[in-house]
Amino acid sequence: MLHTMRWFGPHDPVSLFDLRQAGCTGVVTALHQLPVGAVWPVAEIQARQQLIATDNATHSPLHWAVVESLPVHEDIKKGRPAREQYIANYQESLRNLAVCGIRTVCYNFMPVLDWSRTNLSYEMPDGSRALRFVWQDFAVFDLCILQRPGAVADYEASVAEAARQQFAAMSAEEVAALTNTVLLGLPGSEEAFELANFQSLLNEYAAIDADALRENLHYFIQQVAPVAQELGIGLCIHPDDPPYPLLGLPRVVSTADDLAQLFAACDVPANGLTFCTGSLGVRADNDLPAIARRFASRIHFIHLRATKREENPRNFHEADHLTGDVDMYAVVRELVLEEQRRAASGEGVTAIPMRPDHGHQMLDDLKKKTYPGYSAIGRLRGLAELRGLEYGIRRGLAAEAPPRPRHAIAQQLA
Repeated sequence: MLHTMRWFGPHDPVSLFDLRQAGCTGVVTALHQLPVGAVWPVAEIQARQQLIATDNATHSPLHWAVVESLPVHEDIKKGRPAREQYIANYQESLRNLAVCGIRTVCYNFMPVLDWSRTNLSYEMPDGSRALRFVWQDFAVFDLCILQRPGAVADYEASVAEAARQQFAAMSAEEVAALTNTVLLGLPGSEEAFELANFQSLLNEYAAIDADALRENLHYFIQQVAPVAQELGIGLCIHPDDPPYPLLGLPRVVSTADDLAQLFAACDVPANGLTFCTGSLGVRADNDLPAIARRFASRIHFIHLRATKREENPRNFHEADHLTGDVDMYAVVRELVLEEQRRAASGEGVTAIPMRPDHGHQMLDDLKKKTYPGYSAIGRLRGLAELRGLEYGIRRGLAAEAPPRPRHAIAQQLA
């Protein structure tokens, strides 16, 4: 695999040299400074490429391997008339990225919130800190802080009552902390949500159910995937995180069936997947090795992390990369086999970009301010473990290969 890490640009507390020393050769980044829906100009793309390559002449080289993400404007998700212009802008951005030699573009189709957690510093048994999602805590925000109309229908009666009792005992500081965590924008972006206008953003989806959102997703991909195909770009959707509806909003990239429908809606190889084991792994009904095997040819980018479902299966936290509910050995084996298949079939690019997704805040990083999930040392540990796992699998597969006939060896020596 092509080993990468996410980098949020010049203000990221994790430096490009940190990525080099972790063993990366590829960088995953985006132009977070540009408004969502704007065309990415060639000059801006090249400036970011040059920044990444600044020290390549004297140190281990890095290159911009993956765009994560080229965001989809909300008007596209809502199916509004303005989507036509935003889709045209998206197509132009793809063309400009291709001119600059970037061939992998990640995106998502989650309404309003891209991801959700309720705790950004959950203490693990070893003292490191992880991201966590607790269903009852989320109910506290939804029912008692946001007070979303009709929200009570989305929760079990026992959860709703427990949430009300929990809220009554919370301090103002605890309420503010939970609110800020739920409304947190993506690291590195200029996006921010305010409680005062957040309900109005949800209201804009009042008439959009899962079928309508899926239709809008399929329309979008039918317009952009053929362009990506012509350009040689792998366009890869990121699954929902978590993979189930929240705040009354539908989510339509949560299961193998969702993915099958998307790929059938525009059946070109460029219409692909960011295979995120953490997001898909939250659902017990998602068989990750089977999904990797079924959609292997559509996997253009890989996020490897493990989540652990708790006693209430709607609760989960980020586990160590080789533990949790993800059978990481089985998953990585399927991915290595796919790379070998691509090599055997003569495909031009066979190494799939992979990054260790998230990581515990640990060791010296506990004393630093870091982006949630994106501290250096936790991801370094994850990448080291995953690289070792990949190495072992490749050695094991080589040992399983049938011995070559003696006459073939003799011909090669001759």
